Amino acid sequence: MLSGLLMVFILFLTLMVYSFQTAHEEKQRTLTSIETELKQAQAALDAKQAQIDRLLGIRSDIIEALRQEFMDEAIGVEVDPQTGAIRFQGGVFFEVDKTEITDSGREHLQQFIPKYMSIILSPVFRPNIAQIIVEGHTDRTGSYLYNLDLSQRRAYAVVRYVLSPEFPDFPEKQYLQRLLTANGRSWSQPLMVDGAIDWDRSRRVEFKFRLRDDELIQQIRELLESR
Repeated sequence: MLSGLLMVFILFLTLMVYSFQTAHEEKQRTLTSIETELKQAQAALDAKQAQIDRLLGIRSDIIEALRQEFMDEAIGVEVDPQTGAIRFQGGVFFEVDKTEITDSGREHLQQFIPKYMSIILSPVFRPNIAQIIVEGHTDRTGSYLYNLDLSQRRAYAVVRYVLSPEFPDFPEKQYLQRLLTANGRSWSQPLMVDGAIDWDRSRRVEFKFRLRDDELIQQIRELLESR
């Protein structure tokens, strides 16, 4: 009888050891699976971060190229160091409350556009450019809607002239038709100087570019920040 009890005890002990070993192995497999998933997730995030760095590097390279090209311009042109937007003071292209480009404004565009497009649409940057936008901005003289119409018509006047047959040819002109658009902003985006709105500077025409992955960059940034 004792030998029978001993056999039962040994069998029970064996089952306990086997059960413990099985549970331990399952736990190890689970931990290994979790570790693998974490490594894969980290690799994916690292890849996204590398993509952001690459795209931000492209933007920085474009901005630096624009800055080098236009830093000595004496016609009221300004390169935004953060976005790469090129700003022309309001009187460069248009007289007050007018939407027809002045003769001097046309000359400025003829000088500026070939230089600008040779950079933005160079073989290095062209694959990353999704859109080139001409924006019109006004001061607060008059209603918002009046200025919205004024700023839109000014931006469109620039686009229409640049793409017209009368504008001198430049290598990127044909391709530019796929990318160039016009937006009016009224007085919704004034410029600040020393913490106060400068309405004189706010009257302007801007040339901006948008990268193909700008929205993706923002989404990835939000994802990375939420980690």
